[in-house]
Amino acid sequence: MKNLDLKECRDKLDVIDKKIVRLFEERMSVCGDVAEYKIGTGKAVYDAAREAQKIAAVQELAHSEFNKEAVKEIFSQLMSVSRRYQYSLLSAHGMGMDTGFTEVETIGKKNKKIVFQGVEGAYSHAAAKLYFGEDADLYHVPEFEDTMREVEEGRADYAVLPIENSTAGFVINNYDLLLKYKNYIVGEVYVPVAHMLLGVPGAELSDIRTVYSHAQALAQSSDFLSAHKDWKQIAVLNTAVAAKKVMEEKDPSQAAVASRTAGELYGMEILAKEINNVKGNTTRFLILGKEPVYAKTAGKVSVAFEIAHKSGSLYNILGNFIFNNVNMTMIESRPIPEKSFEYRFFVDFEGNLSDAGVRNALTGLAAEASVMRILGNY
Repeated sequence: MKNLDLKECRDKLDVIDKKIVRLFEERMSVCGDVAEYKIGTGKAVYDAAREAQKIAAVQELAHSEFNKEAVKEIFSQLMSVSRRYQYSLLSAHGMGMDTGFTEVETIGKKNKKIVFQGVEGAYSHAAAKLYFGEDADLYHVPEFEDTMREVEEGRADYAVLPIENSTAGFVINNYDLLLKYKNYIVGEVYVPVAHMLLGVPGAELSDIRTVYSHAQALAQSSDFLSAHKDWKQIAVLNTAVAAKKVMEEKDPSQAAVASRTAGELYGMEILAKEINNVKGNTTRFLILGKEPVYAKTAGKVSVAFEIAHKSGSLYNILGNFIFNNVNMTMIESRPIPEKSFEYRFFVDFEGNLSDAGVRNALTGLAAEASVMRILGNY
């Protein structure tokens, strides 16, 4: 009898579901009419106040607290899908957002001035040479922020900025620089990281008492360094700065965690090879320029946005990627300094600014976020 009851219930659900699908398609047809009206009048697709009123009204039609919450969730999703459909219709009429970017054949690398943070021998230096070539016109500045300022103020054509390491994670403060300065990501390069423990000529491992390096390099080599409990670890601006400092001070009790290239450049002794915890460790560097351009072959887009600090905001806005079949590859959050316990989000996703799905997704992001900026397509 129970099996029969279950079958009867499923049969009833099938009938109800068919009605739901029919009514959904009828609703979407009306949404298309709404989009046509908005196309004709220039009215915005997203009306937060109207949606809030509508959701409150349909909630009152439900007969239990559970159903009221369920109706709220269902209609939030219905409206989200409706918006995406309307954005696609607007784009089809040539009314999608203007990204402000210009497509170019390739990103020019010849006869360009390139700035990186640190000194010769730093991983940023290696990244610059890997992307622009051994003969590139390179110069260095003390701080990461200086590289961004050099580009924005026109003294450099491009900056090289580390953003992420495969084991130590994101270079968090550099994300803030992407919004502080009006520069644009035009490329990226991945540099294999193999840390060496470097000392002055003649030094022995037993002599070491203090180790200098960038904070991430110390973290990436924590297993080896922690095994020497009497060593003091001191963070400096980058690995090559650490190597240069140790060599200049000529103190055999000091060592630096840096690359083999830095050791060769400064004439240092390799006291221990490849001390990083994970072999195959890699750092991702961004290439930033002043002009909002993207190569025809670009395949990744980076954006930053801010949204209302309330339940479901992030979930709803990410629907712009899902509905448009855009594959998100990274998301990172950062506190908004002027808004306590509120966050901005940085997202990377696959695609090109000329792709219809990408442009539709960006149209939705721009409409629904309080702040949205395209950081680059590369």
